[in-house]
Amino acid sequence: MLTATYTLVALSVEQANVRISLQSLQQLVDKNFVHQSVLTPGQVGYACDAVKRMYESCHWRKLDMFLIPAIRSATRQADELLQNLDELGRAAADAVGVLAIRLGSTAVDTGAKVAQFCDAVEAFCSATLKRLELEEKFLFPMARSVISSEAWFSIANQMLAHDAYVLETRPPRPAPAYREQPAEQARQKRVAVNMAH
Repeated sequence: MLTATYTLVALSVEQANVRISLQSLQQLVDKNFVHQSVLTPGQVGYACDAVKRMYESCHWRKLDMFLIPAIRSATRQADELLQNLDELGRAAADAVGVLAIRLGSTAVDTGAKVAQFCDAVEAFCSATLKRLELEEKFLFPMARSVISSEAWFSIANQMLAHDAYVLETRPPRPAPAYREQPAEQARQKRVAVNMAH
């Protein structure tokens, strides 16, 4: 069961990162957008990009790629819970659709449009946070009880392989520009001054 514990801890870390991002977006909207009568294109673009990034990252979580398929294979007892999770995922997707199709390409230049925009962001965040809560309260404990040790090992192995693949395919960061140390810069200035005299 150590493998199950490792896997659930890794999934919990992933959940916590998503939760923090969602709560930060909620705070941003609540503090900076809700009380305005007009949103700038930059504000709309930033919020839409944040929602899109979070939606995509939630869609490709390890939980969805590895744990849920293992639960589906192990038992039919989770069908109702998984359906509830799917419905929350669809509610989040509907909110993303409202943002992308109806509001993302038009000016948010009235109080009503600002309210609609903020409501769509809140609907996305609320549905996703509710899904995270159900996963942690009900899905994780169920997974622990219905997935075999061999299946836990397979899930952990798939997660490690996925992490390795992501690291390998990530574009390399550009090397930082070479900067001389301050002592070396001072020495070169002294040499240049001495050569000038």
